[in-house]
Amino acid sequence: MLWNWNTVDSCFISESWHIRSNGIFAASCLGVILLVMSLEFLRRMAKVYDNHLHRQHQLADPGQNGIESKGLLPSRSSGEATLAISNQQPFRPNVKQQAARATLHMLQFAVAYFVMLLAMYYNGFILVSICIGAWFGWFVFSWKSV
Repeated sequence: MLWNWNTVDSCFISESWHIRSNGIFAASCLGVILLVMSLEFLRRMAKVYDNHLHRQHQLADPGQNGIESKGLLPSRSSGEATLAISNQQPFRPNVKQQAARATLHMLQFAVAYFVMLLAMYYNGFILVSICIGAWFGWFVFSWKSV
């Protein structure tokens, strides 16, 4: 493959994705931007779902404070430090939760692989569209509430 800036008469992924006009190519570039943004959305949803599962686990066991308390704590009787290890049970999702997590991972992998295949055409417009989609996707879906 060679670097190119071809628009009309380009072909991507399959014979049915054959570009016959500038309008179709512009729509393809917008589609690529949205595809990459959907990848960032899936990554965010996986993080949100994992955080949700951890919060549920912490609420189920009120003795946990949500902080791993493995570390050094000062001893009351002397100036020495003692090692305090919590009795916190590690979180392990059930089968249904793990299936949902695996589905999110599979979707991320499939979309990322598809984006990689598009990038391998070395079309400058498609690569710029991938970068724009990654930027917008990260900007929108990585926004953290304060």
